[in-house]
Amino acid sequence: MNDRIVMPLWTFGLFIVVMNTTMFNVSTPSIIGDLHISADLGSWIISSYSIGYALSTVIYSRLSDVYSLRRLLTVGLLTLGLSSVFGLFAHSFHALLAARICQSAGAGAMAGLGLIIAARYIPIERRGSAIAMISAGSAMAFGLGPIVGGLISEYMGWNGLFAITCLVLVILPVLLRLLPKEVLTKDTQFDVFGAMWTICNAASLLLAVTQRSIGWLAISILSFLFHAWHMKRSKNSFINPVLMRNPAYGKLLVIGFCLLVMNLGNLFLMPLVLANLSHQSAMMIGLTIAPGAILSAFLTRYVGRWIDRYGNLRFLFIGHSLLALVMIAFYYGINASPIPILVGYLCFSPAFSATMASLNNETSRILPKTLIGSGMGLMQLIQFFGGSISVAVCGILLAFHKKDILVHAYQDVYGLLFVISLCSLVMLFWYNYQAKEDTSRSLKSEGV
Repeated sequence: MNDRIVMPLWTFGLFIVVMNTTMFNVSTPSIIGDLHISADLGSWIISSYSIGYALSTVIYSRLSDVYSLRRLLTVGLLTLGLSSVFGLFAHSFHALLAARICQSAGAGAMAGLGLIIAARYIPIERRGSAIAMISAGSAMAFGLGPIVGGLISEYMGWNGLFAITCLVLVILPVLLRLLPKEVLTKDTQFDVFGAMWTICNAASLLLAVTQRSIGWLAISILSFLFHAWHMKRSKNSFINPVLMRNPAYGKLLVIGFCLLVMNLGNLFLMPLVLANLSHQSAMMIGLTIAPGAILSAFLTRYVGRWIDRYGNLRFLFIGHSLLALVMIAFYYGINASPIPILVGYLCFSPAFSATMASLNNETSRILPKTLIGSGMGLMQLIQFFGGSISVAVCGILLAFHKKDILVHAYQDVYGLLFVISLCSLVMLFWYNYQAKEDTSRSLKSEGV
């Protein structure tokens, strides 16, 4: 496989898929007004896509052990493309929500299979650059999505946003021609019931949070218990129990969850702050956020090389520090002008991109090849579930503070995101300490 052609093309496809989240971020106020729905209900337009995207990502990752990448990519991109065509004609909340859920069912193919390809077919000495390219594509989509969404919403209406994701139908035949032919083990089986339990776990927990329902919380707890029982009985479970017994991997999962909580929470809040406090249009909101994404994309080639040269942990610490500083800067500066948002995101977007690339590369490094598919898939599930929870909780907190002064409501949410960044940083220190202890014990056992 010529990764110098495949990975840029794959990054473009992932760019479209991820941008499908942030395009709707800036259009959320317009959708809420046009469809006459509440803010917390409007957050489901983003949350439903994010959680479906997360679930489909881990499913495609696990299916890559059973089916060829070509077959999975065909199913995923056809599902995404056709549901996008349906979304062009959605004019009610339920139709819009259905289109977004169907989109998410196909979108996970790009994220899940991209990291699988990098881990399987790209040598470790170049893998950091490839994963950094994928992460930068996501970061650029997170940032450019608002400006593209703002332009389309202003001149075509929010239904026009679905036209962008139809482009995946164009790149599908090209990728099918370039992807390597695979020989898969025939006796490998896919745990259908485990996948269903995973979906029940994520959906019921998200409903328990968004609906603030004791009933859904009870259902979620029961679904987790039944899933744990199923994992003990299954010989080839969907969530590999070996992963859960790896403490280093568990810490990286927590870090990934926190990072997406910060990122999607921030991307949900920034358009609302700019619209409600600075009274900017959708297009101006996009123009304010876009420079950070452009800078992140520009730095991609350097970040990937630096990660390969200096290691993952150094960039994880630098990135975490910058993300925490931006959160506290937004807490104090959002009421001044749009400038703090502009400058803050210029730091936030590259830091997030580099941190995610380092995290994914570190995860692929510590996992054996036999667990890369399930391990990377679960990592992305946890990451995007964190993003979904973040958007939903942000919507709930803003609805809870609707009688307060707006700036105070936004500050409270940014304060919570700052606390999340500190929790992630503490977990990173713990991971680093454990890694040093493991290395020391290994050297002693070898008599060095």
